[in-house]
Amino acid sequence: MPVLQRSCTKSCQIGARATCRLLHTPHRTHAVNTCQQQRGATILQTRAFGLSAFRLKSTDDLSSSNGFNEEGEDEDFLEDSEVEELFQQQIPAGIGEGQHRVFIIHPDVKWGIRTVTFAAELMMAEAEGLVNTLENWTVVDKMILSTKTPEKKRIFGKGNFQTLTERIRQTAGITAVFVNVERLSPLSEREFEEVWGVKVFDRYSVVLHIFRCNARTKEAKLQISLAEIPLLRSRLKNEMANLDQQGGGSRYIGGSGETLYEIQQRLLKEREIKIRLALEKLRKKRHLLRSQRKHREFPVVSVLGYTNCGKTTLIKALTGDTGLQPRNQLFATLDVTVHAGQLPSHMTVLYVDTIGFLSQLPHQLIDSFSATLEDIKHSDLLIHVRDISHPETANQKVNVLNVLKNLQIPDRLMNSMIEVHNKTDLITNYESAEPAALPISALEGRGLEQLKEAVEEEILKATGKQILDLTVNLSSPQLSWLYKEATVQDVQVNADEGSAVVKVIIGTAAHGRYKKLFGTAVNPQSLPQ
Repeated sequence: MPVLQRSCTKSCQIGARATCRLLHTPHRTHAVNTCQQQRGATILQTRAFGLSAFRLKSTDDLSSSNGFNEEGEDEDFLEDSEVEELFQQQIPAGIGEGQHRVFIIHPDVKWGIRTVTFAAELMMAEAEGLVNTLENWTVVDKMILSTKTPEKKRIFGKGNFQTLTERIRQTAGITAVFVNVERLSPLSEREFEEVWGVKVFDRYSVVLHIFRCNARTKEAKLQISLAEIPLLRSRLKNEMANLDQQGGGSRYIGGSGETLYEIQQRLLKEREIKIRLALEKLRKKRHLLRSQRKHREFPVVSVLGYTNCGKTTLIKALTGDTGLQPRNQLFATLDVTVHAGQLPSHMTVLYVDTIGFLSQLPHQLIDSFSATLEDIKHSDLLIHVRDISHPETANQKVNVLNVLKNLQIPDRLMNSMIEVHNKTDLITNYESAEPAALPISALEGRGLEQLKEAVEEEILKATGKQILDLTVNLSSPQLSWLYKEATVQDVQVNADEGSAVVKVIIGTAAHGRYKKLFGTAVNPQSLPQ
């Protein structure tokens, strides 16, 4: 007991401060007081790094439940406050901070084989776009620097690295450096921060920052929290390396048999498991929603493309949904949203607005958003929107197709995908070099009728819907049933006989229910060519 009650050691105090620095949470006085009364590993569980257990709720009313399993039973799910707690807990240092004056460095790798080669100037412009997307972040200077050794700790050769360092030190007011690579290793990040004396970001951390600023729903917040785990692990390695130099990182904590590093790794793992469990429940809820759409036979059209290509603007133009407010910025859409629109035949379809793609987007980010991107696989049709005015539009297309390939999108969807060339209003007398692509301007409404016709043709093929002439008795509920369960295109009334010939687009399942209810013979019409 005297050993357990002794005063806090120097290494323990160092560990407490490091924990708070790592998590970007203010150091709490009570953490030190608790530390003085530590019993085993409970020391860290009382601090900011501690993880509260999920408090799950249940309900007897299925209709009011926040989550469902595949059998349609009640399923526990997180309260909004609990998701918010997870979202605000353990934020990686530098992510979510108020403002930065940023120096951007783009390593221009001119040697080796790269599958998709974007011009260095355009990659720099995209990096500027990422920074400018963030409120209160500004670019104060930028530099493109060639390198033969992108895999080395310092990325650049000795001479170029010295030139870069001098440039950074001579530029007044810099608070952060953005190295425009997919991921920096923990060693590289630590080395750069020590040499330059400011916070260092890579594309992964900057995109995460944008995601965190744009997150609105439970699902987005949980997916971002999951995507931050690798970054937290990377930062943890750097913090522990600093602690080891001070003699505090590898010490055992209070007789628990675990070092500070081991305890923090374990807590990160526990947090990751809890987030994945919550996302799995959301996945099941999505499965139920898709089942409901399928039961009602609403065709689903997923609209996808490179970020800021105009997907939301196009959906707004196709549906007339005034609630949609497109923004001219990267990753304005993080959550899957669904919007109903009508085709020329009056058939209702659901357009799904998806998260935009980006070059050099780390696979961990894509994995974290798999629950959201899974909706693409279950669509009836894909529309690939391209910003045809962008200088790198061809490479952007390759990037999007590579992501779809990695997501293992079914061949039937890839083969029927409609490619749309958007923003033709920005190009004088635009003529597409790809005959299968549809040129449009979502902003000005040009080419939308042709697009709707193409969507309708592909939807009929994909869903197996039929165009039929049905003879109905006007004194029966047949006509009202068809208006509810199918798409009525035309009604020819025969007043003398009290009947009508109704031209409908109807799915196989609905047609089966109709025949079971009314037993009416039909005359199939040929599908549009």
